[in-house]
Amino acid sequence: MAGNANVLTDDSLLSLLDQKLNEIGKFLALISGLAVFSLMILAVLSVSGRNFFNHPLPGYIDWIEQAMPLIAFMGISYTQRNGGHIRMDMVVGKLKGRTLYAAELLTTLAILTLMLLIVWGSWEHFQRSFDFNAPMWSRDSSMDIGIPLWPAKLLAPVAFSVLCLQLIVQAWGFTSALISGTDQPVAVPLIEDVAAQANHEASHLTGHDD
Repeated sequence: MAGNANVLTDDSLLSLLDQKLNEIGKFLALISGLAVFSLMILAVLSVSGRNFFNHPLPGYIDWIEQAMPLIAFMGISYTQRNGGHIRMDMVVGKLKGRTLYAAELLTTLAILTLMLLIVWGSWEHFQRSFDFNAPMWSRDSSMDIGIPLWPAKLLAPVAFSVLCLQLIVQAWGFTSALISGTDQPVAVPLIEDVAAQANHEASHLTGHDD
């Protein structure tokens, strides 16, 4: 799926959980956006310092490395919830009804399995870096100005854990849709056709999002 998707809501427990997770996802995506903006400011400061004072910002590369997990991982749950991740729809896009829900459930469970393994691995990677008895609780640090690396390493399991929760909710949604056979499942991204995507994007540009 690449592009826009529609997520239906109602007053069910499933939909309420989905909406709460979406609020968390929006907050994490906001942090990601602020990280990008902060890097822009750091770039201006570093270049200005080099050009006007012959002294670039100390540890500029170190701060970029620290911000990379914020940029790369924080928005992943929000993107999953709204169907924004790129995938191949040549087959799935032609499916309808229970066949579609079964295919979506299968792929969602496969992704969930992979992400649980990644959460476990990234948590182990964080634990190798974190130590209460070490200076600044860190067993390793950046090359230039010695920034502790454990905060950046912690971001991966945190962001991926939220993604796993989102995948569980979506698996629940696809399972419910598969059982009921409804044509309006809640808490799952529904693929929009080209016309619907164009209308959705136009509503964003005009400030009248339905």
